[in-house]
Amino acid sequence: MFRKFILVAFFIAGLFSLQGGELSAQTKKSREELEREKAAVQERLKEFDAILRKTTAIKKNTIGELNAITRQFQTQTRLVNTLDREVKLINQEINETESKISSLEAELIDLKAEYGRMIYNASKLNRGLSIVAFVFSSGNFNQLYARLMYLKQYTDSRKQQAIQIGKLSQELADQRITLDQRKSEKVKVLSEEQKERQELDRLKQTQQGVVNTLSKKEREIKGQITATKKQQDQLNRMIKQVIEDEIRRAEAAARKDNSTTTKSAGTSMPMTPEAAALSSSFAGNKGRLPWPVETGFISQRYGTYPHPTLKGITMENDGIDIRTQPNSNVRTVFDGTVTKITTMPGYGGTVIIKHGEYYTMYSKLKTISVKSGQKVSAKDVIGLVATGPDGEAEVHFQTWKGLSVMDPSTWITSK
Repeated sequence: MFRKFILVAFFIAGLFSLQGGELSAQTKKSREELEREKAAVQERLKEFDAILRKTTAIKKNTIGELNAITRQFQTQTRLVNTLDREVKLINQEINETESKISSLEAELIDLKAEYGRMIYNASKLNRGLSIVAFVFSSGNFNQLYARLMYLKQYTDSRKQQAIQIGKLSQELADQRITLDQRKSEKVKVLSEEQKERQELDRLKQTQQGVVNTLSKKEREIKGQITATKKQQDQLNRMIKQVIEDEIRRAEAAARKDNSTTTKSAGTSMPMTPEAAALSSSFAGNKGRLPWPVETGFISQRYGTYPHPTLKGITMENDGIDIRTQPNSNVRTVFDGTVTKITTMPGYGGTVIIKHGEYYTMYSKLKTISVKSGQKVSAKDVIGLVATGPDGEAEVHFQTWKGLSVMDPSTWITSK
């Protein structure tokens, strides 16, 4: 009976240890993921703060300011949600640790009780008959051997049980230390979450204040939207003209004798093998292209969407506008050739770069450091971002495949 109990106890202890190890590994993985996410969000908030501090002195309650505050509010919300998930994870760890402590305490009580019974049985054996007499009173050699083996197993089991009691006692002490650490961490994270929620409330109030102010400028804002739409149309006509000219030149080259230019299925223009390879490489890097500026956030997204303050009014954007710090370098996102350099109303310096049948456009530059026809590599600096009258430094970025405009945010890395 005693040997059966020992085997069962050791089996349960091993199983519990295995399950505890699996839970611990899962919890550690979740904790590491949360820590990485929290660090990334906090880094983004630092970028927001650094960029917005540059324009604090000359705020004029603009749409750009509202967009920036809205993005900051969204990122702050992500941080609060991450901290909330961290608190829940710590609560889970606390519950798991408390459950483990309870199981260890119960197991330790059983092991100590059984160890006590073993000591008691050994003392009874010694009182009734000495161990030597017990062994040598055997009727034959087989019985002698069996008694010797019994005594060995009995002694080994007592030693093993004493070792197991020591291990369980140490593990129990370690788990109690872990529990205290988790409870301290919970207090710290709860305090951090409360602080970030207060910041979230402040941002919400600021956001609402800008919305209220802009709502009173309906006529002025509608005028700005109309002017911007006109400038966008001019910009789009320009880039379409550039691409159409490129396609005509490629088709003319393809008609020449001994031309290596061919047009593959699904492409918009004939290309040389080198251009086709570059085009394929560009397409293969979708979602992994670097940003045209090192730091920043998308202040106006791609597509058509409702105006943030005026009902019934929509805004359109064939690219994305990235808010960054004044005088930031503007970089090409992929290898290519500079096809066009110009200046556009409302968009300032503009550079178009060809990547096979793909094109990227960079506008709102105050200086340009490349020349038409120049070959460039990914992350080469092509100019400096311009700063508008409201102190907002933004670069306008577009991506095209032939004459089809695409959402640039799906091509650059996510932040």
